[in-house]
Amino acid sequence: MSRVTYRVDAGVAVLTLTEPPANTYSYEMMRELDAAILDARMDASVHVIVLTGAGEKFFCAGATIGMLKDADPDFKYYFCLHANETLNRLEQTPKLVIAALNGHTVGGGFEVAMAADLRIARQDAGKIGLPEVALGVLPGTGGTQRLARLVGKARAMEMMITGRLLTMGEALGAGLITAVWGAETLNGRPFIDAVVDYAKQFAPPHKASRAVGRIKRAVQSGAEAGFGEGLSLERELQQLLFESDDAREGIAANLEKRPPKFTGS
Repeated sequence: MSRVTYRVDAGVAVLTLTEPPANTYSYEMMRELDAAILDARMDASVHVIVLTGAGEKFFCAGATIGMLKDADPDFKYYFCLHANETLNRLEQTPKLVIAALNGHTVGGGFEVAMAADLRIARQDAGKIGLPEVALGVLPGTGGTQRLARLVGKARAMEMMITGRLLTMGEALGAGLITAVWGAETLNGRPFIDAVVDYAKQFAPPHKASRAVGRIKRAVQSGAEAGFGEGLSLERELQQLLFESDDAREGIAANLEKRPPKFTGS
């Protein structure tokens, strides 16, 4: 059985973590996720990536504890290294990534979600946070670094050293997630269907997906560089966009006072 399912819906690749009961990840799942990210990256028909968990109770509860209990230190080190590489690949792919948090998003599951660009949670979906301190370890899949960049060093440190978990509403107020959708937003639709519909607005013909992806690259990479280096990256990405069909279409449509029809090229 596949641990990461992959489907494409009108330009949106949907990657679903599937490992009952809590969608915890093993080395095997992380390899499948890595492969799925590369498939989405290389597929010209994919413009946006949505990452979610199977079922309604868990997005992902982190690494499989039993696997870590029995593994030797070398395996654990390389497991963490590969997980870092996989999430870096997700974060650096020049296509918008949306994490659809359908349930509890804790430990390594929250670390996976933080590698996405936007995080949308279902109201009352469960808890979110990094409780690894209770296991005598730290968040080792990018959590110490990404959380500090999201909410600042002091708040991130307090969350990690206490291991406290937040509701999705509290996480929204803390800036950990982008939005929380309740029944009025879903309007009777399944949560994942609503997120995929939302994602489609960033794909052609609605948006110039190449511009969306380069905005992401400018922010993700530029924020880690100095200001001058970030401006240089911005200029280079802008020049690439000026050479695109969608930029020509967008400028022409503006001048002709008509809606643009983007193609993603």
